[in-house]
Amino acid sequence: MKKVKFAIIGKPISHSLSPTLHNYWFKKYNIEAEYELLNIEEDKVKNVIESVKEKKIKGINVTLPYKRFVIPFLSKTVNDANETHSVNTVLLDDNSNLIGENTDVFGFQAAYLKSLSNSEKKNKKALILGAGGVAPSIIFSLIKSNITNISIVNRTYEKSLFLKNKFKEINVIKWENCSELLSNFDILINATSLGLNPNDDFNLDFSNFKKNMIFIDTIYNPSQTSLLKFFKSKNLRTFNGLNMFIYQGQKSFYLWNKINPEVDDELIKLLESKIN
Repeated sequence: MKKVKFAIIGKPISHSLSPTLHNYWFKKYNIEAEYELLNIEEDKVKNVIESVKEKKIKGINVTLPYKRFVIPFLSKTVNDANETHSVNTVLLDDNSNLIGENTDVFGFQAAYLKSLSNSEKKNKKALILGAGGVAPSIIFSLIKSNITNISIVNRTYEKSLFLKNKFKEINVIKWENCSELLSNFDILINATSLGLNPNDDFNLDFSNFKKNMIFIDTIYNPSQTSLLKFFKSKNLRTFNGLNMFIYQGQKSFYLWNKINPEVDDELIKLLESKIN
């Protein structure tokens, strides 16, 4: 029996554990399918997306830098993808329309925000580092969880303004002002790719943090970036990106297969064994 194909597209993508995650669930639920990495250039994205319509691939995940780039190649976006202008899951509906979904919003909420108490969320200020890829999903997740005092900072100021046009309630601060303003924030979120490589440097001073600040890093491989290690050494509450990765994948798997897969200890151990 020929296996059904699934894939993730992005660049770079070698760090992704999406094949490990989904292939584990395929095996667990006896689904004849395989999931692969597609490290592709921009000019190949349209053809890969159209392969879903041609039923050569059943479903695609989308990661950096293509979450917004794929939208013109789709029939329509739905649900959270409409609100964020960011797509990380592509599938075919019953009418053969190419649908763009966003499961990052659900992933961020399930991984972090649901574990925070109401007092940890009430009247809190959040700062997001980065304006690309996953940033709009994080903003919308925070808003849905009643954290509405949100600021964003990006090395390229103009990219932040794009998000300001979409989410009028957010504040935009300049990169060079970030260090001195850090003490105003209760939650700091790294939504950049800085930290994927050990030599990555923000060129910012993070020592001026607020007491009891919570730090969330959307990177999961490595499990501890240098920035996460820094805040952990200061005895702050920290989270890496693994749970968000798992929960966004769980929802994608459901959208494709109509099975809500279990997140069990065996899966967690498998993923952790693959992480640096």
